[in-house]
Amino acid sequence: MENNNYHILIVDDDDRIRILLKDYLSEKKYTVSTAENAEQAKNRLKYFKFDLLILDVMMPGQDGYALTRDIKKKIDVPIILLTAKGEVENRIKGLELGADDYIGKPFEPKELLLRIKNIIKKTSKIDLETKQKIGQAEIDLNKMIINFENKSIKINNSEKKVLIEMLSSPGKTFSREKIGKISGITQERSIDVMITRLRQKIEVNPKNPKFLQTIRGSGYVLWIE
Repeated sequence: MENNNYHILIVDDDDRIRILLKDYLSEKKYTVSTAENAEQAKNRLKYFKFDLLILDVMMPGQDGYALTRDIKKKIDVPIILLTAKGEVENRIKGLELGADDYIGKPFEPKELLLRIKNIIKKTSKIDLETKQKIGQAEIDLNKMIINFENKSIKINNSEKKVLIEMLSSPGKTFSREKIGKISGITQERSIDVMITRLRQKIEVNPKNPKFLQTIRGSGYVLWIE
């Protein structure tokens, strides 16, 4: 039997699906809360920290798309959308709004479980006690030091927060808005300056970065060798 401490919120107006998923995931040792609609979900989010949300798209009142958009504006939490709508456009819409995955109804609970595991694995934060490697740079997040080319280089708290998130999701594009929320830096120019500083600390050639790259029109991505 699995054993974990992950807390999942299921939001669906269908009593049968809420009960089925709660029972199934509880058997797998997840902590599960439920909500019937967006209003209840937002209330749960005020008082509890969740590791993942499962949202039905078609709900009375605010639908799952709008709820995803509202949640992602405030907190960074993985979201799986459930829907009977299987068209590609609907999947794209959900992903564009920030959903991490999409599964059509009817679905096999085992498939949903595998998707939950994959998302939690991808979004789990790195171990701060373990030194991280980016190319030739060795990063000690605990001591806030980067060892690179026989030099020990200090990083500040904003840089540390951004590195934690990007190291936890290599290959994921982070928008300037997202980096601003992570770092607490509000001005885009200041965000670009911080990225430039980080490149100088980890790249052999900061002007032609191999690891911390710009995705034109989207933001920045970190690749790990």
